[in-house]
Amino acid sequence: MKKLAIYLIKLWQRFISPLYPPSCRYYPTCSNYAIMAIEKYGLLKGSFKAMIRILRCNSFFKGGVDYP
Repeated sequence: MKKLAIYLIKLWQRFISPLYPPSCRYYPTCSNYAIMAIEKYGLLKGSFKAMIRILRCNSFFKGGVDYP
């Protein structure tokens, strides 16, 4: 299941993400962060951490370097 989630994120990075202008406030990007979090913490906790990160990706937060 973990490999499937990472595969879907990589599909997003390759085919859908290039259609949008670059606008990420954080390094690494949210999709790279999600992959790293899922690999480090597992599918459930890693997905939760990625979701929290995506919710923070707005104009109310400064951004910057943020590793899982």
